[in-house]
Amino acid sequence: MIPKILITNTAKEVGFDIVGVVPAMPLEEESQRFGVWLSEGHHSTLSYLERNVEKRFDASRLVEGAKSVVVCGVAYLSEYSRGYPEGWRTKIASYALNRDYHLTIKEMLSALAERLKAHYPQLRFRVFTDSAPLAEKSYARRAGLGWIGRNSLLVTPEYGSMLLLGELVIDEVVDEYDSPKEYIGCGECRRCVEACPNGAILEGRYIDTRRCIACRTIEPMAEGESVDLDGWIFGCDACQSVCPYNQRAMLHTNPNFDPIVDPLSLDSDAWLGMSEEEFSALASTTPLTRAGLEKIRSMIRRE
Repeated sequence: MIPKILITNTAKEVGFDIVGVVPAMPLEEESQRFGVWLSEGHHSTLSYLERNVEKRFDASRLVEGAKSVVVCGVAYLSEYSRGYPEGWRTKIASYALNRDYHLTIKEMLSALAERLKAHYPQLRFRVFTDSAPLAEKSYARRAGLGWIGRNSLLVTPEYGSMLLLGELVIDEVVDEYDSPKEYIGCGECRRCVEACPNGAILEGRYIDTRRCIACRTIEPMAEGESVDLDGWIFGCDACQSVCPYNQRAMLHTNPNFDPIVDPLSLDSDAWLGMSEEEFSALASTTPLTRAGLEKIRSMIRRE
């Protein structure tokens, strides 16, 4: 049995801002909600979400012998996270201005696991970011880290929603587990709903990915599909930048999430005139490579 305090302290030593621990239990309520969302077709071209649904909401199906899920979060809010100048037409979601968080969080989780193994050599583990089928927001809510906001994102009192999550699934029981907490939450606030250019935020805290700019600038579009991008060329922060919790949250402190791309130095002409070599030098370690230069250019041409 591993002391929770050891996990919590070690997670913060390697750079995480928040951490919670829950049993590797199936999340039946959340799985049912997800099934409704899928059945209504709101996932659009994201067909991969139809696979491994039973594993997504049950960590014990992903890791043999799993007993506990350690949910870790790190803030990335920067000076670009709260919005762009009026009329700016080459906007980039602020998480994508940093080194790819999949790489950074995987390294941080691996460091956490290795430090725990120094105390418990028999420990078996697996690390996850959102690239694997694990319902991280749901496990984070179960761990008491925050609540699911109207825009379907995890919102925390201290850091708002501009958090990146990662999970360490281990085969050991922990001496104390977290549980969901009662928060003031979103209350009557609907700023995120009102800020979405395409009305992609539905009632019930669902997202219609057919209208979501963050999805449409990155994921494949259906044939004949057309969405107002509102100047976004990769991702979208529209629903997050207006959130009161994000507006008063402090900037990130982990230097691994310092922006390495300055979006205000790159207007439409700069992007359209950029060579593949220049793009690689600028963004090769960032999430922007997921779209690639040509797709980014195509987003600009659609404006």
